[in-house]
Amino acid sequence: MMLTEVTAVPDAVLPLAEFRDHLRLGTGFADLGAEDAALLGYLRAALAAIEGRTAKALLARPFSLRLEAWRWGDLQTLPIAPVAAVAALRLVDPAGGAVLADPAAWRLVADLARPRLVATGALLPRIPAGGHVRVEFTAGFGPAWADVPVDLAQAVFLLAAQYFEFRHDGAGEGAAMPFGVSALIERWRTVRVLGGGA
Repeated sequence: MMLTEVTAVPDAVLPLAEFRDHLRLGTGFADLGAEDAALLGYLRAALAAIEGRTAKALLARPFSLRLEAWRWGDLQTLPIAPVAAVAALRLVDPAGGAVLADPAAWRLVADLARPRLVATGALLPRIPAGGHVRVEFTAGFGPAWADVPVDLAQAVFLLAAQYFEFRHDGAGEGAAMPFGVSALIERWRTVRVLGGGA
């Protein structure tokens, strides 16, 4: 299984101005904006960390999931939520030729914890021997920062602020997630049993 983020979150969608306010950085100086690239980097790093811990895509964007076999014949969970839509299932043969699976053969169950593809008949479309399937889907709470739940948005700000605070001396590298951040994301974490089973 390999999950790929097809398109990164654009810089314009990240809450740079709000993060500057959160850090209480001064305004009106001639070099205002000189730190913007670094601040965007801290926001991206915090966003990735929170998404990794919660298995939630905070901002909507396209993903591609490559599978060599279905986990179960009639059901396949998706590794990130919430999933807004599945655009296509592409069945790829060993030579790289791809065909679209019949959309009538499967449906999306849009669950906040475990979104999944479910066969409408007995089984999901057959994956070619030696090939794979590419599941193309969009995941995320929405396209704008305002769509992100407030506790997850605050967790991103707190973690990004820690990265900013310790930017010079490397303190906190490899440390556990700060308690305040962990408390904010706890209810969003998915407990995986049986290796991510249903």
